[in-house]
Amino acid sequence: MGRCVVAFAPGHISGFFKRVDGNSLSDTGSLGAGIVIGKGVKVSMRPAKKTAISVKGNVTDTAFLTDAVNALGITAEVFAEAELPIGAGFGMSAAGLLAAATAANRLFDLKMSSHDIVSFAHSFEVEHGTGLGDAAASAAGGIDIRTAPGVDGVSKRLNSDETIYAVSLGELATPGIIRSPSIMQQVHDAYPEKTPETLEELFSASRSFAEKSGLVTERVRMLLDACDAEGVAASMTMLGEGVFAAGERAPAVLSRFGCVYSFPVSKTGPVILEDSNV
Repeated sequence: MGRCVVAFAPGHISGFFKRVDGNSLSDTGSLGAGIVIGKGVKVSMRPAKKTAISVKGNVTDTAFLTDAVNALGITAEVFAEAELPIGAGFGMSAAGLLAAATAANRLFDLKMSSHDIVSFAHSFEVEHGTGLGDAAASAAGGIDIRTAPGVDGVSKRLNSDETIYAVSLGELATPGIIRSPSIMQQVHDAYPEKTPETLEELFSASRSFAEKSGLVTERVRMLLDACDAEGVAASMTMLGEGVFAAGERAPAVLSRFGCVYSFPVSKTGPVILEDSNV
């Protein structure tokens, strides 16, 4: 079968964000903060005469990955598996791009630095309207604080051993939201003034942002109200119709509304899991 490289990249939940347009794709992005999560996308890649993409789980758009592989200037057989729903605010698009670029770099000796890989994923996301800050955030682990737009926007990463829980109620059309001037103005006006220093402060700032931004849907409202009634720290996943939460009572409350996902705060960014000849 030949050589196979397997790479993994973590997902990301944005708690709050603000779009910033720069002079290029690399310096266009968002300010904000969020959580790099321990579940993401795994990509297995082999050399091939013609690119072929197959997917499993929650990834449905093979054209997106096909375009990314073509942009890297390679032909490969690619198998991608997402551990969480795509389009639901878990940063799966960015994770898929980071994992694919990481695998391709090793397999084809593209001589891309870690920064090059993140820059590729970030620019591709911005160009296609699938995200603004997830790729830069998922370049490493922790709770990310993004104080500048673009690839180098993360100024601080906070550590946390807390388990994060989430429920996805459905997708939101990310391109339509981040390309809407009126919605982006609402988001801009809702942006928190204070930078969070702890996970607790992140939840507080994220919830305030969600309420003021006008992005909370009716179904998300019901879930947030239920969390409030039980004293559970929670907010809306940005951008997805879902809720993320923390604390002992979080799983019980979230389970009333759907399948509960649980994951640690990731300690790392993209990694090579396997490089073998089979």
